[in-house]
Amino acid sequence: MLGRCFPPDTKEKQQLRMTQRDPAESELSPFLITLILAVLLAEYLIGIIANGFITAIHAAEWVQNKAVSTSGRILVFLSVSRIALQSLMMLEITISSTSLSFYSEDAVYYAFKISFIFLNFCSLWFAAWLSFFYFVKIANFSYPLFLKLRWRITGLIPWLLWLSVFISFSHSMFCINICTVYCNNSFPIHCSNSTKKTYFSEINVVGLAFFFNLGIVTPLIMFILTATLLILSLKRHTLHMGSNATGSNNPSMEAHMGAIKATSYFLILYIFNAVTLFIYLSNMFDINSLWNNLCQIIMAAYPASHSVLLIQDNPGLRSAWKRLQLRLHLYPKEWTL
Repeated sequence: MLGRCFPPDTKEKQQLRMTQRDPAESELSPFLITLILAVLLAEYLIGIIANGFITAIHAAEWVQNKAVSTSGRILVFLSVSRIALQSLMMLEITISSTSLSFYSEDAVYYAFKISFIFLNFCSLWFAAWLSFFYFVKIANFSYPLFLKLRWRITGLIPWLLWLSVFISFSHSMFCINICTVYCNNSFPIHCSNSTKKTYFSEINVVGLAFFFNLGIVTPLIMFILTATLLILSLKRHTLHMGSNATGSNNPSMEAHMGAIKATSYFLILYIFNAVTLFIYLSNMFDINSLWNNLCQIIMAAYPASHSVLLIQDNPGLRSAWKRLQLRLHLYPKEWTL
């Protein structure tokens, strides 16, 4: 399956990494390997299609109107990062499964790891900013600072998005540099200025995990806070509407309940993905263990499922998807005529 996040510093280490594995943990049956690959491929394709659709809709709006809404801009950044991430993961699993010797080359390995960390961090930040934007625009709070932020949020979002790209890139490069020093494994490696072999202790996994996961904690906290505050605000407003409602069927209340459910689903998915990414980057499991592959399945499922929910809960995207489905159903009939 996919490689881990420690770099192959030497040819000796590459060979040991390819040959020395714990059979009790790493050996999976051919059927299970095929099943995992099939699930991953399905998740990658669903994610690429869903995010490609979101990108196409908002990019067309951007080109046609020479402008795009703030939420549309965030969705474009988020969808593009997810398309790139899932395409990268699909390419990496293909190369690592078919040509492990080529995949273990330093340049190839570093390129995949830097890109993987960078795109994951970008995706986490963009999703957090989307939650932050919805919180500022929808939540009902009367604090002066909150009202001022609501007035300025549209102008701030483009700068915050590009700042997130810069932070993600800087952090991914920093993590790779740290990884060359705090490399958690049991293989002997040669120091750059000495022939003496050094064995790193298991305590280094704490330092390595800390540096890797600095890029996860900040957007995770921001997403949890904004989503939770938005849910509380919507819940409070829904209770207020319920006490003043005159009929049993209130479209506005139903819309609010739908927003609460959608935000709750997004929050659960985001937390699951962030925790899984934290575990995966911490190198807790063997490279081919079942638990490691389960982490990969969860990480691949998040962009796909979250994007599908975004399409379902966004009226514009939902209607565009229905039009696309209708056109796809009518196209074969027109072609046969």
